[in-house]
Amino acid sequence: CSRPQKVCLCPFLPVHPLKVSTCLYIIQHPAEESRVLRTVPLLAACLPPDKCKVLIGRRFSEDRYPELATVCRNPNTLILYPGAEATNLEEIALMPSSPSVMIIIDGTWSQAKDIFYKNSLFRIPKQVQLKTNISSQYVIRTQPTNTCLSTLECAAIALTIMEKNKSIQETILRPLQALCSFQLQHGAQIHHSKEHLLRNGLYDKPMPKNKRKLRRMQLLVNNVKI
Repeated sequence: CSRPQKVCLCPFLPVHPLKVSTCLYIIQHPAEESRVLRTVPLLAACLPPDKCKVLIGRRFSEDRYPELATVCRNPNTLILYPGAEATNLEEIALMPSSPSVMIIIDGTWSQAKDIFYKNSLFRIPKQVQLKTNISSQYVIRTQPTNTCLSTLECAAIALTIMEKNKSIQETILRPLQALCSFQLQHGAQIHHSKEHLLRNGLYDKPMPKNKRKLRRMQLLVNNVKI
């Protein structure tokens, strides 16, 4: 896990990489690479190298990323990104032939949105989303809403659905739970979501002056999906 011995997460990782048929392509915003408490390395440590490929960048053209372009044009590829055009992954998993590749964007919500909409390649695969009311266990990082999940959590749930194996989710989440526990023991604070803070009058930062951003904050308070 490349962490100091005192907070080593290796005992919480699977002894052998999980056997999965689904290949994940993690599209990581460059800002995530420098974060100390990121979850993608933990995800990669749980899976075989050929089943978890990480590409770092903001713009992905067909010329610079021919392999990714081929993956995006494969009819068996899905991209996990919520929205009106997205199909619930559970419905896709019921089909006789399950998709074999999933693309997941790793970054803040604004970074993920920028990557998704400014790269035409990511509009080619079928768009899917997770239908879940699970609250994030990544409590040492602030999320927009109570049900926003980290990249590792999204991958764990998605793989569990696609592989039809509930133990996958438990195995992948184990190092995340240990990471949060270690950080809390060493002085970290539990980070409630912006939705929780706003709805309970605990948000202590100035409200945005930008009308669009202010509207988004109001939607969080009213618990409207955005």
